Amino acid sequence: MSVKKFKPTSAPRRQMTVSSFSEVTRSEPERSLIAPLHKKGGRNNTGRITVRHRGGGHKRKYRIIDFRRDKWDIPGRIAEIEYDPNRTARIALVHYADGEKRYMLHPVGVRVGDMVVSSNKADIRPGNCMELLSVPLGTFVHNVELQSGRGGQMCRSAGSYAQVMAKENGYVLLRLPSGELRNVWGKNRGTIGQVGNLEHENVVVGKAGRSRWLGVRPTVRGVVMNPVDHPHGGGEGKAKGGHPVTPWGLPTKGYRTRDNKKASSRFIVKRRYAK
Repeated sequence: MSVKKFKPTSAPRRQMTVSSFSEVTRSEPERSLIAPLHKKGGRNNTGRITVRHRGGGHKRKYRIIDFRRDKWDIPGRIAEIEYDPNRTARIALVHYADGEKRYMLHPVGVRVGDMVVSSNKADIRPGNCMELLSVPLGTFVHNVELQSGRGGQMCRSAGSYAQVMAKENGYVLLRLPSGELRNVWGKNRGTIGQVGNLEHENVVVGKAGRSRWLGVRPTVRGVVMNPVDHPHGGGEGKAKGGHPVTPWGLPTKGYRTRDNKKASSRFIVKRRYAK
């Protein structure tokens, strides 16, 4: 995979880059593995905007991804590699020996025709899935479960991976992309390898219209608003804004919103930031 540049025919075109999509082998998704995706525009079930700066964007179909990888001991062949508009990673269509088809995240180094399997006896090869206790130390894994059987929740975006650092008392110590060290129950599953599409972080949007294609609406700074619209608004001349707050007066820029401290904090060995 590489990044494609353009001739500078306009100001935004000078900076804009796109993925070359060289690894993609199929343009249309598998019809049996898609579902309708309704736009919310950042609104909840009562119609109120709960997430700002969302709306519009290109119409999409949701691809049903097998995050659980629960086809145990049944080998599958990578039939196609596809683009997924709902995530930064590419997805791979797997044809299993029993005739079923499923999508999985596409790891680095996996090509069309390769075989993958979910098994504790599987080879340590990209794309194979197994329990973390069966993974050798130092191995890269992705699509890691936080709860057994729930499906992978960690390390699913393009280029991400966790590294197996240690094993003790039934738990496996992982180093996450943020630098955090976290214990995960050894019976939880993970997929060997690193998520593909490594060059995604180098893609430059280039122009505002392309953000609108992605469903991202403009963000207006509070300091340029009137006092009635934002706590930072008003004042004579240009202002710095004082204490950074949201439009509703809540602290921001460092205001911590994590609410599952009791359920998860005891598994964190080293945090990604200093307290």
